[in-house]
Amino acid sequence: MFQRKHTSHFNLDDAEQRQAKINELRAALGPLSAHGEKYCNEACLERYLEARNWNVVRSTKMLEQSLKWRAHNRPETIRWPDVSAEAETGKLYRASFPDRDGKTVVVMRPAKQNTSSHEGQVQYLVYTLENAILSLPEGQDKMVWLIDFTGWTLAHATPIKTARESMSILQNHYPERLGIAFLFNAPKVFEASFKVLKRLVDPKSLKKLNFVYKENEESMKIMYRHIDPEVLPVEFGGQNNVVYNHEEYSKLMTKDDIKTASFWGHSVPEVTPPSSLVVAKES
Repeated sequence: MFQRKHTSHFNLDDAEQRQAKINELRAALGPLSAHGEKYCNEACLERYLEARNWNVVRSTKMLEQSLKWRAHNRPETIRWPDVSAEAETGKLYRASFPDRDGKTVVVMRPAKQNTSSHEGQVQYLVYTLENAILSLPEGQDKMVWLIDFTGWTLAHATPIKTARESMSILQNHYPERLGIAFLFNAPKVFEASFKVLKRLVDPKSLKKLNFVYKENEESMKIMYRHIDPEVLPVEFGGQNNVVYNHEEYSKLMTKDDIKTASFWGHSVPEVTPPSSLVVAKES
C-alpha cells in the first residue's frame, strides 16, 4: 500500500520485467509450508511487490513478516462463533451488493460499536477481511470500503491502540487490497480524530479516501460512479430497501465458514444454508 518512486531500471509496464521480479521474490522466500504455498500465489507476490515499489528485498521482508503473523494468529481458522458477538449491531459486515466492477464492499459503521474488547474488535476485523477476500470474484483482488459515520460522536472514537493495530494489520498484512473507500456523512467533529488517524495511513491509501455526504449531490456522484445507486441501500443514499439483519448474516457467515475451511483444507460441521443476507424494510 506504500508508494515510492520507481527506479529507472525497472519498467512497471513491461510484463517480462514484472514476471522476473515475481520469480525473484518467490526464489527469495525459499521453501514454504503447504499453507505458505497456498497463500503466496502469483497475485499475492505481485501485491507485496507493489506495496514495496517492486523492491524484492523489501518485499521479501514484508511477506516473511506476514507469513510469521499468519502462522502465529492463524486468521484462516477464525470462525463465526468466535466473533458473532462483535457483529450483533452491524458495525462491520460484508455487504450483499458489489461495486460496479464486482468488487466486494465492506461496510463499517463506527457509531454501532458494541464492545470494548481490543482483542475482539481486531479479531472481527481480520475475520471480515478474510471473508471479504474469499468472496472476491475471479480477476478481482481489491475491495471497497463504505464507512458510515451517521450518529458518530467523539464518544465513538476508536482507542488509539486499536486504531494503530488495525491499520498495521491492514497495511502490512493485507497490502494492495483497498480499491477505494467512502467516508459517508462524516461529522465536523470527526476532523480532529481524522488528523490523528491519517498519520497512521500511508500516502497512497490516503488518496483512495473520499468524503461523501448524503445531502451533497456532487459528492454522492463520486460514490455512484463506483456503486450503482439501485443496489446501494437507502440509508447510504441509494435506492435499495435493505438493512443489516444479524440473524440472516449469521447464517451466511456460518455457511461461508465451510467455504473458508474447504479452501484452506480444514474441516467444519455441516450447517443449514442461509435464506438471505438482508431483509427488506416494510413499506
